[in-house]
Amino acid sequence: MQNRQAPVLYLIIFCQKCWAQNRWGSALNDGSPPVLCEWVGYFNAKCCHNVFPDPSLARFLCAELTRGYFLEHNEAKYTERRERVYTCMRIPRELEKLMIFGFFLCLDAFLYVFTLLPLRVLLALLHLFTLPCCGLRGSLLLQPAQVCDILKGLIMVLCYSMMHYVDYSMMYHLIRGQSVIKLYIIYNMLEVADRLFSSFGQDILDALYWTATEPKERKRDSIGVIPHFIMAVFYVFLHAILIMVQASTLNVAFNSHNKSLLTIMMSNNFVEIKGSVFKKFEKNNLFQMSNSDIKERFTNYVLLLIVCLRNMEQFSWNPDHLWVLLPDVFMVIASEIAVDIIKHAFITKFNEITADVYSEYRASLAFDLVSSRQKNACTDYSDSVARRMGFIPLPLAVLLIRVVMSSVNVQGALSYSCLLLFYLGMVTLKVLNSIVLLGKSCVYVKRANMEDKLFERPSTAAPGKTPSRTRKTSRLRLGCVSEDAWLSTFVSPEPPDPDTLTPSPSATPEQKEEEGMEGTELKHRTPKKDLLDVDRFTICGNRID
Repeated sequence: MQNRQAPVLYLIIFCQKCWAQNRWGSALNDGSPPVLCEWVGYFNAKCCHNVFPDPSLARFLCAELTRGYFLEHNEAKYTERRERVYTCMRIPRELEKLMIFGFFLCLDAFLYVFTLLPLRVLLALLHLFTLPCCGLRGSLLLQPAQVCDILKGLIMVLCYSMMHYVDYSMMYHLIRGQSVIKLYIIYNMLEVADRLFSSFGQDILDALYWTATEPKERKRDSIGVIPHFIMAVFYVFLHAILIMVQASTLNVAFNSHNKSLLTIMMSNNFVEIKGSVFKKFEKNNLFQMSNSDIKERFTNYVLLLIVCLRNMEQFSWNPDHLWVLLPDVFMVIASEIAVDIIKHAFITKFNEITADVYSEYRASLAFDLVSSRQKNACTDYSDSVARRMGFIPLPLAVLLIRVVMSSVNVQGALSYSCLLLFYLGMVTLKVLNSIVLLGKSCVYVKRANMEDKLFERPSTAAPGKTPSRTRKTSRLRLGCVSEDAWLSTFVSPEPPDPDTLTPSPSATPEQKEEEGMEGTELKHRTPKKDLLDVDRFTICGNRID
């Protein structure tokens, strides 16, 4: 036993001696001062020669036990790593600020359909019916905004009447009879179809609005207002049915006994991380993804509301059943928030994007709200939100009205009085939400130095022609320049000095050939857009290198 412990004791004694002798420095026999040996594994032979006869193994063990390193020699590298950690820690807060602001933007556009749109339609119809009595000749019967409001109202009424022929209970039992794997595949297909419908649906609605309000003196290349109106009605109806199937599938998942389908559907969110994290993203791409996440989160909240309404109706509005549903609802919401945070944190880490970019995204959304409140705005605010985020409130509103009217029986004067009070409460909520959002948006726009852009007149280029290059370069690129650069763009450039304008020497044939090749490359290169030019589906088809 003593023979086994002897090498260990000798090694400990040797390490103590070396540490005491000035960190591997030793007084040599020739009277020279102590020498400080290397720390990285290569030691002076004179330092260890007098300690033991065969120093090779002991030298290696001593180097492994006592070697050191200095992080300050690579200060920039470790500082960058620390900043990445701090950025990942800031992502949840900055992302949720953007998500909350975007959620209330979608809520404002959604409440507009239920509260102010019916009143605007009534005012437009009143103006249309009373105009002949006023004797105003030579003026327009309706303003373009009033025409769009009447079209939206007609679409809502027709789609709601068509939704009465769709049996929600039959659809629920039809979906419930399918297997779990088949329902999982159906739910994924519905998510893809919802994105495709949202992409093409807003184009259908915009085409209808422009065809109905296009000036008569211009040459029209459209097929007419009625065909566009029929396409819009069928789009809203089909999209509402698609969302109803999504809500029915989610309802089946909530009512399943072992909750296996709900677990599979929640795990589908984590599959989204795999498809997004390991791709290259720029600021515009991340902005598009953030808008998509805002729209998806708001849509999921409305779907959860529909599921709760249907379940409470089946249980005769028993409040005890609501407490049974709430844990599953919170679990779905928590998984959605966790997936968004993880996804954005790693995307910003891998692409070296700072957390301040989310404040720029919030300022861009705020700019849309402030610009839509101007007197001569180019579009309605709900339409601008639809273009930016891909959130189209009409199909979702039609489905929610259908579910509420089938779940709640309105009979008697008391029921109608409660319905009127509920409507007034929604109007109050809409007004308060709009006031708070407008105030916050003005603060964000002012903080981002975008006030002067509110007074820029929109370009009136002809269809098929791109605006001039000077017009594009004069626009501010939000998120790509600093505040000093933003301020410098508003200052008129100084005229060049005539003395400095010397003619350039003639280019050689080789240089001309190179310039020609560069010109052809620039023709095929897509123009770089700022955040105010990027909507929900602008860069979906572009290739991400």
